[in-house]
Amino acid sequence: MKKIYTKITAFIVIAILICACNAVKRVPEGKLLLTKNEITVNDKVIKDENVFNQLYQKPNSTLLGYRLRLNLYNLANLNPDSTYRAKFINNPEKFKRKSKWLSEKQVNRLGKSFWYHGIHDFLRRTGEPPIIIDKERADKSVLRLKYYYFNNGFFNVRAAYTIDTLKLKKAKIKYTITSGNAFFLDSLRATIATPVLDSLYQINKFNTFIKSGNQYKTEDFDNEKNRITTNFRNNGVYNFQPNYVTFDIDTIKKVNQANITLMIANYSYQDGDSTKTAPFKIYKISDVNIYTDYSPSLNTLNIKDSTTYKNFNLYSQEKLKYKPKAITNAIFITKGGLYADNKTVLTTRYLNNLKIFNYPSIQYEVDKRDTTTQSLIAKVYLTPRKKYSFGTTLDVTHSNIQDFGIGLSVSETIRNVFNGAETLEIAARGNIGSSKDLANPKNNFFNVSEYGLDLKLNIPRIFMPFNTDKIIAKSMIPSTLITVGFAKQRNIGLDKENFTGALSYNWTPKINHTARFDLFNTQFVRNLNPTNYFNVYGSSYNALNEISKAYNTNTSYYNNAIDKDLLIEQGTRGFTNDVLSGNAAFLKPLEAADFESVKSIEERRLRLTENDFILATSFTFSKTTKKDLTDNNFYLFKTKIESAGTILSAFAKTTNQKKNVNGNYEIFNLEYSEYVKTEFDYIKHWDLSKEKILAFRSFFGIAIPFGNSNYIPFSRSYFSGGSNDNRAWQPYGLGPGSSGALDDFNEANMKIAISGEFRFKLLGNLKGAIFADAGNIWNVLDNVVDEKSTFTSISDLKDMALGTGFGIRYDLSFFVIRFDLGFKTYNPANETNKRWFREYNFSNSVLNFGINYPF
Repeated sequence: MKKIYTKITAFIVIAILICACNAVKRVPEGKLLLTKNEITVNDKVIKDENVFNQLYQKPNSTLLGYRLRLNLYNLANLNPDSTYRAKFINNPEKFKRKSKWLSEKQVNRLGKSFWYHGIHDFLRRTGEPPIIIDKERADKSVLRLKYYYFNNGFFNVRAAYTIDTLKLKKAKIKYTITSGNAFFLDSLRATIATPVLDSLYQINKFNTFIKSGNQYKTEDFDNEKNRITTNFRNNGVYNFQPNYVTFDIDTIKKVNQANITLMIANYSYQDGDSTKTAPFKIYKISDVNIYTDYSPSLNTLNIKDSTTYKNFNLYSQEKLKYKPKAITNAIFITKGGLYADNKTVLTTRYLNNLKIFNYPSIQYEVDKRDTTTQSLIAKVYLTPRKKYSFGTTLDVTHSNIQDFGIGLSVSETIRNVFNGAETLEIAARGNIGSSKDLANPKNNFFNVSEYGLDLKLNIPRIFMPFNTDKIIAKSMIPSTLITVGFAKQRNIGLDKENFTGALSYNWTPKINHTARFDLFNTQFVRNLNPTNYFNVYGSSYNALNEISKAYNTNTSYYNNAIDKDLLIEQGTRGFTNDVLSGNAAFLKPLEAADFESVKSIEERRLRLTENDFILATSFTFSKTTKKDLTDNNFYLFKTKIESAGTILSAFAKTTNQKKNVNGNYEIFNLEYSEYVKTEFDYIKHWDLSKEKILAFRSFFGIAIPFGNSNYIPFSRSYFSGGSNDNRAWQPYGLGPGSSGALDDFNEANMKIAISGEFRFKLLGNLKGAIFADAGNIWNVLDNVVDEKSTFTSISDLKDMALGTGFGIRYDLSFFVIRFDLGFKTYNPANETNKRWFREYNFSNSVLNFGINYPF
């Protein structure tokens, strides 16, 4: 209790220090602290962020209206060295007294200590110096405001500013803008000197950004320049640049209207000391030369091997190590075709995607053999990466299974393994961990382990016995991925062996679109220790044990005559068999509800302990508008459909295979899973400026068993809760429905999740967030009959849980460290009139740790 009071007192003292800090402490005499910018346009105060972004000076940042960073900066000692010197160096007596209980060397080091130097460096870096009003910057701001409105069609704009003093050393700047009337585009015409360019322009002019009736915007004219340039350069006009496009804007004798003339002159070039002009030419490709082992460090190429394949010339300074088709498949520049920028970009992307070369270089030169000088030689320079590369990764982990874990993985990558630009990766991984929740009879610290081996073969084309170019063109950069994996766990749940294999096809139908087709994705899960079930799933054991105490008469089933707890495995299995068979003598007649409970416990045990075989086919498609990592205004849509067991069932029926006693087909003496599964995931981000972002995510997934199955395998089911889901609940701790998460690992075959998050800047790289997560999981169309766990109608949406909370994140540029604190706002597991805010407190909150943002 004493420690708590000390912390509270310290917190209050710090808060008082910060709040009592003088905001103008660092403002020099005669200067003013900028507290606010106010912009008035045509006598109306505006809040348009685009307009405010034109200003050179903005007030100090605030957190909930308080200038936290400014006050932190004001707390810092800007010259800590002089403070230390005045206290000790310039005071020999004090230095001598201090040296009696600290050594002289230690006293000398005090100047660089945290108290004298470090804390002030931290406050200075974290804080923000006061923004002093600078009239020169205000003048520049006025010019930028005028340019902004001029570029948006207000040609007669006027702007000025005044400085209003508010208090001692504080002031605001008021910008006044009179925009005048906007100008609109009237007639449009084009004057193009080169006839072939005029023809190209006329064919595509319907895509123009400059249209009659539109308000004038400089941005539209810049976009039109780039559109015309892209069109020309993708149709053979090699020498064309945006600066050849000019516009004449005529506003004479017009009332707020402008006539536009687009002008493109002839090609201008230097011939000796004089400048000449000539019509632009359409260039064709006369040769495509590929240098497969180019080295930038060498000035000359010493070609020793070469070949020609489908009009491509391949050269090598050593023996050619690649099948020609593997390289030429990635080249979209063709002999006899027109020069095109987009083909150059596409070729560069494809070659880079092969992952066997460094970033390629593509150059063009005029073919001197052509007397018309309308031919280009394309030269593709490829620098191979090392054939073999070795990598290691060391991870320290924490999860809901392991309190502490250490993982090590080693990998070997072999490039161009079959001389067809294929990449083979062999990876071995191992993990040891500590868990106080799992069986540990010898009390070892590292009591759980896992190891595995994975092989991945990437083929840079669709690997099929027939040609697929008409279905998936090579411009979509297709590839084939073949994977095989094995993993084994010890002392983790039921101890599993996991065998996986997949044949996947990947391609990009358009820019920012991706598609993946898994022809087959197979998984075989073998439980090595199924008798450990009730040690792992404690809630199932507790429920069964509680029922047994009311009925059991067999003394060999329990540990002692006092506790009468069921022994694992002898007691749990024996009592379950007695109940389900109905042949045993009990203390009292067995009630129907208890019989159903035991039956349900046994069904779940059988489902989670039996071995699983899954042979699935799936298709995944995603689309995003995200341009790069810094883009905070985008959406992402992803959908997947998966079918498992259908091929096996079709084969079994065709070949008249016999069903087992359960009425199901088997493969390798094992009932395989059969289901159809579909998912929809949508993410949207809105950039609200000033590093404020609103993020939204919605997810819906459902897996329906049929034919050979009446439930979904655990590995393909859904769970709710955790750092990337509903953050007010632990992983697997929410649902299904309103059942109250009675099992240890709660899962179901349908899921709905909706999340919203408002992100903002706190201090420097420290970010904050306020979030709300809604959703749940349900059982539907499977063998679960519990009404609380199943979804039967739209009214069951009332069982969607709601968690709200806040988080802090630290941005390290390459990844984000995240802490989120979630509170149970609406808990469907409670009684109907006790669902809202009954657990909205710190004792029932959940602290989540994550890497990067949740969505």
